[in-house]
Amino acid sequence: MKFLSGFKNNFGITFRLAYPVMLSQLGQVMVGVADNIMVGRLGAEPLAAASLANSIFFLILMFGIGISMAITPMVAAADGEGKKNRIGRLLSHGFVINAVASVLLFLVIVLLSPGLAFLDQPGEVVVLATPYLLIITFSLVPFMFFQTFKQFTEGLSQTKQAMYITVVCNLLNIGLNWLLIYGNWGFPELGLNGAGWATLISRVLMAIAIYVYVNGSARYRKYVAVFQVKNLSWPLISKMLRIGIPTGMQFVFEVGAFSAAAIMMGWIGVNALASHQIAINLASISYMMASGLSAAAMVRVGNQLGRRDIGMLRQVGFSIFGMVVAFMMFFAVIFIVWRNYLPILYINDTEVVEMAASLLVIAGLFQLSDGVQVVGLGALRGLSDVKVPTFVTMVAYWVVGLPLGYVLAFWLDLEALGVWIGLLIGLTLTAVMLLLRFHSLSLKLLVKYKDKTADQLTNTEQFL
Repeated sequence: MKFLSGFKNNFGITFRLAYPVMLSQLGQVMVGVADNIMVGRLGAEPLAAASLANSIFFLILMFGIGISMAITPMVAAADGEGKKNRIGRLLSHGFVINAVASVLLFLVIVLLSPGLAFLDQPGEVVVLATPYLLIITFSLVPFMFFQTFKQFTEGLSQTKQAMYITVVCNLLNIGLNWLLIYGNWGFPELGLNGAGWATLISRVLMAIAIYVYVNGSARYRKYVAVFQVKNLSWPLISKMLRIGIPTGMQFVFEVGAFSAAAIMMGWIGVNALASHQIAINLASISYMMASGLSAAAMVRVGNQLGRRDIGMLRQVGFSIFGMVVAFMMFFAVIFIVWRNYLPILYINDTEVVEMAASLLVIAGLFQLSDGVQVVGLGALRGLSDVKVPTFVTMVAYWVVGLPLGYVLAFWLDLEALGVWIGLLIGLTLTAVMLLLRFHSLSLKLLVKYKDKTADQLTNTEQFL
């Protein structure tokens, strides 16, 4: 009954914080859905090329997002402690870190792009994927600029503004797809590359919009006033990187597992790779929306940590776990019941549709695990606990899930289905371990500090 009472009390607060992030993330992923539907009309090969290029790009992009996410829990904790000057310094230091990271990650993809030819993928797919990958790589720099201010505002529990900007720019992205992929209204018919240019343009506009908003808003004036990129504190940069780099590696291990799965699908064939792209694109809808709850968990747990209220911290955390389970159950039913109809939105190829439908059954089964693990990562980031979760994701995906998927696919001849069963097992193992980690760590903090006053706890690190 105590849990149910806590769930009810926290539901409204969490939902108000999470739904703008969920809609923002939904806007991002729906652009991906629109991209794939529009590209799918060109045929299986362009769709497979998009899958191959995105498997590389999103691996690097998610590492950058992970680095940028160090801003949010630190801002949330500083806000809970009432340290306004520190918040402004976190913004300026985060900006510098993300700017440098964006350039380095851009160079990484440019250097890796010739390697597509050595991944044993269908030749016609590699030819289409390479220029598309290079175009979307240019969007890394404006995207990381946008992420800096997005994570900053979310750390202050202000999530609606980034949502509005994301939704508007993503609608523009879809319109640009229609113009540039098919050559409507006299625009050049660029095919798959047109989707890349649309992505680049929309992300530049996102970066400009959020900068204009934050810089011109009275709400953030006291933080922007101390914004400067000189006189940097290297200890503070180091502290942010100790959160950001492991968080980025968590994403690398998870997204990298799906990227490796895409490469294995390419070994099976063009149709397998195209079906994987359809299924993973649909599964990303629920995942990205669940990541809104993960962001809420990170902010609310970090804020309660700053307030030194560990009892409420646990109540908040477990209530969000309950919310994500209910949310992902809904999508599990959708994927399984509509598995034969959803792929038709992307392509008319019967073999691809049938293969994608079988993968959607697995996607339905791993919804709960996917939701629990993403909220677990967010809640633990709120505690600034990133090293152990990074190790957990590495082992679950790369030591257990992917090798098992390879065995099932190629040794036991389950092919595409075997790869996805391996992903299901990796996700489930991750979810269980992260849930136990949050319970264990938060309980330890509750027991250790239940008799101590806030005055005895001079900074966040003492909790860890």
